[in-house]
Amino acid sequence: MFGVDVGGTFTDVVAIRDGRVHVTKVPSSRADPAGSVVEGARRLGVAGSPVFNHASTMGLNAVLERRLPKIAFLTTEGFRDILDRGTIHRPLDAQTDPAWRRSFGDAARPLVPRYLRRGIRERKTATGATLFPLDEAQARHELEILGRMDVQGVAICLINAYVDPEHELRLRELVHEVLPDAVVSISSQTSPLAKEYERASTTVIDVIMKLLFDDYAKQLDRELGALGFDGQLNFADCAANLLPWEEALERPFRILFAGPAAGTVSSGHLGRIIGRQHILCADVGGTSTDVSIIVSGKPFVQNTFEIEHDLIINALSTEVSSVGAGGGSLVTVSQAGGILVGPGSAGAEPGPACYGRGGTQPTVTDAVLLMGVLDPHGFAGGEFELDAAAAERAFEALDTPVPFEERVRTTYRLAVAHMAEEILNVAVRHGVDIRDFSLMAYGAAGGMLLPAALDLLPLREVVVPPHPGLFSAIGLLSTDQVTYESESAYVVFSPDSIEDVAAVYERMERSLRDRLGDAAAALPVRRSFDGRLVGQSWEIPFVQLPEGPITAASLPAIAGAFHDAYEARNGNRFDAFPVEGVTYRVEIVVPAEKVEYELAPETAPFPAAPEGALTLSYVAAEPVQAEWFRRESLATGATVTGPAVIREQLSTTYIPPGQQALVGRAGEIVITRVPVRERAPQEAAE
Repeated sequence: MFGVDVGGTFTDVVAIRDGRVHVTKVPSSRADPAGSVVEGARRLGVAGSPVFNHASTMGLNAVLERRLPKIAFLTTEGFRDILDRGTIHRPLDAQTDPAWRRSFGDAARPLVPRYLRRGIRERKTATGATLFPLDEAQARHELEILGRMDVQGVAICLINAYVDPEHELRLRELVHEVLPDAVVSISSQTSPLAKEYERASTTVIDVIMKLLFDDYAKQLDRELGALGFDGQLNFADCAANLLPWEEALERPFRILFAGPAAGTVSSGHLGRIIGRQHILCADVGGTSTDVSIIVSGKPFVQNTFEIEHDLIINALSTEVSSVGAGGGSLVTVSQAGGILVGPGSAGAEPGPACYGRGGTQPTVTDAVLLMGVLDPHGFAGGEFELDAAAAERAFEALDTPVPFEERVRTTYRLAVAHMAEEILNVAVRHGVDIRDFSLMAYGAAGGMLLPAALDLLPLREVVVPPHPGLFSAIGLLSTDQVTYESESAYVVFSPDSIEDVAAVYERMERSLRDRLGDAAAALPVRRSFDGRLVGQSWEIPFVQLPEGPITAASLPAIAGAFHDAYEARNGNRFDAFPVEGVTYRVEIVVPAEKVEYELAPETAPFPAAPEGALTLSYVAAEPVQAEWFRRESLATGATVTGPAVIREQLSTTYIPPGQQALVGRAGEIVITRVPVRERAPQEAAE
């Protein structure tokens, strides 16, 4: 089995063969992203593998950086500015700022410039009736204008098309006639849900993703085949569920944000094996740290997510929060001369100054190298040497009165503080006691930076999993293939309307089973809905329907399930209020083979034997003597007391003073704070 996580800096490749894990890390290439994946597959030998599971942030990074194809947007006349206004919600820190603008608005960096957004004369009512017929002559005129502008794709979102798609279907036919080479997405098929702005933004992203991924996926399938791969190529969606690549490209907006979700799934899978049910997950990459939460063994899944503030996508997604702090985060100087870390990143090209690829600005990786934590000769599995002199020159070039030693030390501490703040924010937003949670630290820089968060947060422990630099890729081998459908219709649940609701579910279930064929014959269908109390504007998502037929007799149980979910989410219960369904959802889970962790026998803790000694600089006022260890040499039960460094092929774990690590039965490293009374006298004084 193969799992590949394509990041902005590195492409992580994992192969499971005969119960053994084989890994490699390849620098990502913006010019040829598929080439990095194929190179990783070639190194590990992809021939004969039954599955190749893929996740990528390529589309997300393209949207964030606005490296986008030229597309047009067609909507009902009078509504072309819905992409500019969004939902009109402002972030808290911009409530009273008259200069604030949306990042995707016309005054900033729009996904579709206003001149490419065209209004079409037509109108369907909320019941699906035709108020104004589609003006085909006017639509052709607008399309001819767009043709002269050389648009590559067209997103179509007409008002109330989720109720009746007649006009959208005809408009798509006109696009194919006038612009035969253009890629087209229509909202009634892409995201047939209520609320026009979210439906519009999702459809726009879908067109962008089709243009970005179509050639990429075909190249990947072709070149993997040339290496002897004849299994199933799957793409992961925003909840890390697997889809065959052809099916994923039918609605590719679902694969926009797959990598972070795979890390959460991987954390939950390992957590179940080692007995951790409450986990805060932190994926520290080159550009950012992605934080998610698992409570009682289950991640939080939402029915929408934001790429940027108010840029909303209608996709089932694992809830992930990001902060611009990672291994490649740039170090800059404030107007007052202080040190700043992030949110800018050096990326893979040119990368940190120590990479020797032309980068001149210092990064967090440069700071950790100068501290002595990183091995300049064994970085990224020996892919290249790190240049400490270049890192030193980059820090010396900063225009600040801060002494050199403090520049390096402050860079490290600020990076950890930014990550710790986001971890705490996620815990607070979910109302959990952080003292009950383990922090799963992964990503290439997770073990290097996050153990220091124990000095800032009252976490239970920090867990560094096996192969932390490729943990998200391993998550792609810890998940199932999930196929789902959803539809919107505003229906107040009552004995008179329940048959209409049942018909919606029957239609969606029939569509799912037809799509999956014999593979779905014996599999159960999960049914849920997003609902609200009559008169409310916002829904409670993922209310699970009771098993059995949907009839008037089951109505009390359905309403009761909603009120239970409402009470769990809001702390109040209003049984006397009627329930209104908004979005209805069905899914079928096809179980997939998963990665297994071999558990070693229980062993009493014992001190590990170090490989050697090293000197850590800038950790304290004076250099600190430490020991270093090879992770592959650490057996179950081995303990390492900080300050210490644990090195492995593709990652490094730094254990600060006052902490101790214990190797668990699955090979995980569990790091805890050592009580002050148990520390050495000199360490306790510090």
